[in-house]
Amino acid sequence: MNILYISPEIAPFAKTGGLADVLSALPRAMAQRGHRVALAMPLYRCVRQGGSALEPTDNVVQVPLGARVVRGRWWRSTLPQCDIPIYFLEHAEFYERDDPASGAGLYQYRLPQGKMADYADNCSRFIFFSRAVLEGLGGLAFWPDVIHVNDWQTGLIPVYVKKIYGPRWSSPMPKTVLTIHNLAYQGLFWHWDMPLTGLDWSLFNWRELEFYGKINFLKAGIVFADMVTTVSQRYAEEIQTPEFGCGLEGVLREHRGKLVGILNGVDYSQWDPRHDPNLPCHYDEETVVAGKAECRRALHQRWNWPYRPRTPLIVMISRLVEQKGLDLVQQTAEEILRWDLQWAILGTGEPTYHQFLRQLQHHFPDRFRVALEFNEPLAHLLEAAGDIFLMPSRFEPSGLNQLYSLRYGTVPVVRQVGGLADTITDCTPTTLADGSATGFCFREYTADAMLQALRRALWTFRDHPDIWRQLQRNGMRQDFSWARSAAAYESIYQRLLNTTL
Repeated sequence: MNILYISPEIAPFAKTGGLADVLSALPRAMAQRGHRVALAMPLYRCVRQGGSALEPTDNVVQVPLGARVVRGRWWRSTLPQCDIPIYFLEHAEFYERDDPASGAGLYQYRLPQGKMADYADNCSRFIFFSRAVLEGLGGLAFWPDVIHVNDWQTGLIPVYVKKIYGPRWSSPMPKTVLTIHNLAYQGLFWHWDMPLTGLDWSLFNWRELEFYGKINFLKAGIVFADMVTTVSQRYAEEIQTPEFGCGLEGVLREHRGKLVGILNGVDYSQWDPRHDPNLPCHYDEETVVAGKAECRRALHQRWNWPYRPRTPLIVMISRLVEQKGLDLVQQTAEEILRWDLQWAILGTGEPTYHQFLRQLQHHFPDRFRVALEFNEPLAHLLEAAGDIFLMPSRFEPSGLNQLYSLRYGTVPVVRQVGGLADTITDCTPTTLADGSATGFCFREYTADAMLQALRRALWTFRDHPDIWRQLQRNGMRQDFSWARSAAAYESIYQRLLNTTL
């Protein structure tokens, strides 16, 4: 099959979260299965400055955007260490504004008081991107059988395929697949932006693009895509309920016949302590104790932090937002830090949480450290140095860090929700006996439930080192590679094309 993946971000070129990792790994896995693959994303400033070899193409597109026509050029590169082509849409005004030093991101910018705000022209930016992809299809190396789009930024593409471009093409209309990586982000814009889309006003109705008086890009994709996937089986069920549906539960229930949950995989070429270049030493399940000790020593030297090798180290690597359980952290942190442990957090997010975590570090300098930054090498070191990985998410579509933690022998403590419930098996006498236990889980989204799970983990770490080693071994033996997930996506594509390859 010929498969075109379209995403607002792809690692290592641009990344704000797990979406970028998925769009780096899944196309590789599909290419290894024998399919022809290409990718498309915007040409951000970070891409231009990232050191990758970029070359302009002759593929210049002109896109109507309301009353004006906007021009863009496609550039070309390849995914690192392979020959998979990736195309970048150049438009300096729309995409080359990101600058971490000034607080400008891919989709948001930092206000003077520290809070993040969406760019006012995000609607125009991603209408242009969506239409430019379809305008430029003829300049690709192949005509796609499947167009696989991701998240709200690309949600209008299935609409455009069916309503504008498909009827014009002489080639067969590609099938469209939409993956929802996080339903909470939907791409909501005021109704008077409808003329910018170039779509007929008749589509602005409650069954298609309209959502409480606004245009909803993600809803549009759900309605018009030939298949909708999300990133774990449990999350696919949860988002059909009021608790997790973010207002779209009715739409998702209506279209449940084309909704499938496929768990994200892990790129073990990047995340494995046996060969991770970011670590001071490498280890496997047999040498995990000594390897972790060396990595922990390196972390403490890096931060000039008191080194207490027998004291458990809790780590978190997360966006610092309520979704990730930061409100539970805020409620419990001082109590946790009265226990005999150390705790390290890496991430960025809401200014309120930044301020709170800085205060914790000030009051507990020997026990608590926070790095308010996006730092990939440090994330790898924390995974290797930590004993416990805390992930108390309010909701979690898939989650990748708990999977990284398993491979690094860092025992997860997670809320039993979404992808966390699908991947972490709670430590009980039964699961220890059958060899399936890999971590500690709690169900209720409360501070008491999280504290109870943490206490169980710390008690096991201190008083039952044999059980702890078993949990580490069980976790390090788990296989969440992309091979299984890619086979599931391949099955969906084949079903859409009604063919057997």
